[in-house]
Amino acid sequence: MIGAIIGDIAGSRFEFNNHKSKEFELIVPECNFTDDTVMTCAIAEALMTKGERETLQEAAIRTMHSIGKHYPNCGYGYYFYTWILNDLTEPYNSLGNGAGMRISPVPFAFDDRAQMLEAAKAVTEVSHNHPEGIKGALAVADVIWMARQKMSFEEIRQTVNEKYYKLYFTCDEIRPTYEHVETCMESVPQAIEAFLESTSFEDAIRTAISIGGDSDTIACMTGGMAEAYWDVPEDIRELAEKYLDARLLDIVRRFENRYQNRI
Repeated sequence: MIGAIIGDIAGSRFEFNNHKSKEFELIVPECNFTDDTVMTCAIAEALMTKGERETLQEAAIRTMHSIGKHYPNCGYGYYFYTWILNDLTEPYNSLGNGAGMRISPVPFAFDDRAQMLEAAKAVTEVSHNHPEGIKGALAVADVIWMARQKMSFEEIRQTVNEKYYKLYFTCDEIRPTYEHVETCMESVPQAIEAFLESTSFEDAIRTAISIGGDSDTIACMTGGMAEAYWDVPEDIRELAEKYLDARLLDIVRRFENRYQNRI
């Protein structure tokens, strides 16, 4: 999940001020974590603390509410902000890319693919129960799971094309005209393509940001995939961790300690 958090932090300053190039300083003082990081940590906490008499859906609702309320100004969309702040428990048919940005802990917590996809669906549909929202989350989770297995980019691309989205473009082709869109079907394929064109963890983040759009969320999704496939440079990890408060950093470290053999 640290890869997703790094992507979120690096992309945060470009969310509404796109930078259509891979040339930029990766993380600078103007960067910050956003709702992408907060909800990623909330899902990680749900996976770690689900009680015996609690479903994973109930755990996700509990942790997204409890953790989310500590960060009311981190960039939630209107409907999700209302869902958290009012302790709502029913989904609201969202197809927003928030479904994909918070999912990265799930494929690190499960070795079995079917169980992983079931869990990914469970933590997504508590809010984003539109079919496109669920598909977006499952696509991101499945790519991360495949990347963990070190499947080839060709194998991953084929699976995505067959099960989720047709990747009919390159990042170079869409970069000049791609704009800010916050739906899964207009963000998740782009995040996957950025990962599949990458040559390193850092290159994946830079490529994701360079296409524009919802930069923090696209880089967050790409970052989760890249973490699973490439080594995360220690200097980038250490720099990004300085942007987290004690609560979020504790969740990251507990999650990594618990699932250390899978990261």
